[in-house]
Amino acid sequence: MEKSAVKPEFPLVTVGALVKGPSGRILIVETTKWKGTWGVPGGKVEWGESLEVAVAREFMEEVGLKLTDICFAMFHEAILDPQFYKEAHFIMVNYWAVSDSEDVVPNEEIVRWEWVTPEVAFDFPLNSYTRILIEKFRSQTSSL
Repeated sequence: MEKSAVKPEFPLVTVGALVKGPSGRILIVETTKWKGTWGVPGGKVEWGESLEVAVAREFMEEVGLKLTDICFAMFHEAILDPQFYKEAHFIMVNYWAVSDSEDVVPNEEIVRWEWVTPEVAFDFPLNSYTRILIEKFRSQTSSL
């Protein structure tokens, strides 16, 4: 049996972050993995890696941004979600973070990206998890 055909026994732990740039806008991306919907950069946690180190690494790999002020936001569970390009079960740990730059250097997974206000983000076809993450971000920042 090919390795790619073997289904994992356990959910994958993934990380992502809603990142605010110096302009106050947030970064959203369209990737090759979420069937035409937009989300936030992120990916799998590697063996022996902390969650915060993983999210910082994923951002550097996917969009070339260094993150600061990384803070836990929320988690989601995605079980065999048709929004994703293949059958998968994720435990998604999401963060808030800041970047001192808005100069994106995309890798091959990133189709398009935009720095937008949280309000404008809702004009994009967001995946359901990113929509919830941005809604929480808006509710928390409006109460500050």
